[in-house]
Amino acid sequence: MVTRILSGAILVLFVAAIVVFNSSFPLALNIVVAVISSWAVMELFGAMGMAKRYTFLVPSLLCAVALPFSTVVPIGPLVVFLYLTLMFTAQLKEHASVSFKDIGVLMLMSVMIPAALTTLVLIRNHSTEHNMFPVIITILAAWAADVGAYFAGVFFGKHKMCPNISPKKTIEGAVGGFIFNVLVMVACGLAFSAYSQTQVHYLPLVLIGAIGWGYSVLGDLSFSLIKRSCHIKDFSHLIPGHGGILDRFDSVIFVAPFVYFLLTFLPIFG
Repeated sequence: MVTRILSGAILVLFVAAIVVFNSSFPLALNIVVAVISSWAVMELFGAMGMAKRYTFLVPSLLCAVALPFSTVVPIGPLVVFLYLTLMFTAQLKEHASVSFKDIGVLMLMSVMIPAALTTLVLIRNHSTEHNMFPVIITILAAWAADVGAYFAGVFFGKHKMCPNISPKKTIEGAVGGFIFNVLVMVACGLAFSAYSQTQVHYLPLVLIGAIGWGYSVLGDLSFSLIKRSCHIKDFSHLIPGHGGILDRFDSVIFVAPFVYFLLTFLPIFG
């Protein structure tokens, strides 16, 4: 547990550093998202035993790196088109040794992961002032749900939620994660309002906490299902106590697009 907490603290400091550098170097967030996306794709290839299939891996990594910069230059559709062209060409060449089932999954995930994480940049760009606060809220909505569920499960967990997918998850943990997530969102709103003297709307924050909790659980369970299908415990050992990038950002991949669409209709600031 101590290792998990220390690693979590380092991740929080990492996010704080991005916030600090955002005003002087806005591309920092794009670069971080590109690094996280490409590493996540690499972990996925490793989980599926395709890490040395470079004719498929290299185009997937290039796609994961390029998509986060489509918010700067509108090249998203072109990147996806070129990526699919390269992947299908490689499949025609190596169809005898590589199943299209595997390649199809990798193509889908190699587009989905960076596209979903790129919404963190869109969330920042959508807000003209205090633009990193919604990004922090988004990441916290994914991680706080996991933290609340973890500790509630440790102390109160008795009833298994999805034993065949994630044996350690409990119903009590899920309830704890829901409550903790909503409280964290409201607390962040109160703290930010007091610090910046900015009017904050709490309805979107409560919705992010409540519905974001559901997407966090969905992301966690979905990638747990992938790990179980690949017969692995963690996607990698990059982050002590947490596993790999995908183990830590699986919920963010699902929460970020939801927050982006919600804030399009219900802004936090007023």
